[in-house]
Amino acid sequence: MAGRMINGAAALAGLVRTATGTGEPGVHRLLPVAPELSGLLPGRGLRRGSTVAVAAGQSVSAGGRTSLMLALLAAASRNGSWCAVVGVPALGALAAAESGIVLERLALVPDPGPDWPTVVAALIDGVDVVVAAVPGPVPASVTSRLAARARQRGSVLVPFGDWSGADVTLEVGTGRWEGLGSGRGRLRRREVTVVSRGRGAATRPREITMWMPGVTVRDSIPPPPPSTLPERPPGPPPERAAPPEAAAPRLLRRSGSPAGAARPDLTCAQVRS
Repeated sequence: MAGRMINGAAALAGLVRTATGTGEPGVHRLLPVAPELSGLLPGRGLRRGSTVAVAAGQSVSAGGRTSLMLALLAAASRNGSWCAVVGVPALGALAAAESGIVLERLALVPDPGPDWPTVVAALIDGVDVVVAAVPGPVPASVTSRLAARARQRGSVLVPFGDWSGADVTLEVGTGRWEGLGSGRGRLRRREVTVVSRGRGAATRPREITMWMPGVTVRDSIPPPPPSTLPERPPGPPPERAAPPEAAAPRLLRRSGSPAGAARPDLTCAQVRS
C-alpha cells in the first residue's frame, strides 16, 4: 500500500531521522512551500518549530481545506522532508500523490484513538511536518505542550481545525466552482480566497485568491475574442433570384412548395450580413 499506515506511535521509531537532524546547525530552518502559498507565511515558507493551523474559517461551505493542507505539504515533501497526517481517515494516498506529495515519505494515521496527543507528540519527535486533525475543543494545556514540543524538536505542527495560539492560521474563505454551464458541464476547479492571520510577523492579515485543485494564483481572465464571420470566397457574389414581390425573401423553402419555386441560395455569411 502506498504510504505507511502507522497504527501506533512505537511503530515509527527508527523509520526516519530526527527532525532537527539537518546536518549543519541553522540550515534548512525553513521548509519550502508552493510559490503561490509563500506570500501567506512569514519568511515565505514553513519555519521549523512553528505551528501553522489550517482552520475551517467562517465560510465552511466554501470547502477546500483538505486541498490547502495537502498543497502546504507538497513542496517540502518533494524536497526530502517527511510528513505525517493524523486523524483524517477520508484522506487517500491517491489524493496526496495528485497534490505532489511523495508517498514514500508520508505517514498516515487514520485513527489515532482517544490518546491522540501522545501519537502526535511521538510523530513530532521524528517527522518534519505533522498534520493533526483536531477532534474537538482542545485544552490549552495540550495545545501549548504540543507547540512547545514542535519548537524543541524543530518540527512543523499543522493543526487541521480550530487551534488557539497558532503562529499562523490559514482560513479558506469564499469559494466558487467553475466548469458547469447551463444544464451541462463538469466541475473542473474551484476559486477560493485564503486568509492568513497570526502572531508576530504574521499579525497583519494577508489574503490571496487561487484556484484549486492544483494551487494556482488566479489570473485575470481575458474577455473571449469577438466572433468572426467566415470569409466570403473571392469572386463576384452569387446571383440571387429576384423575389416576385417587394416582400422580404424567404430563407428556407417550406415543405410542399413547388419544386421550381425560387429560393435564394444564401451562405451563412450572407444571411448574417
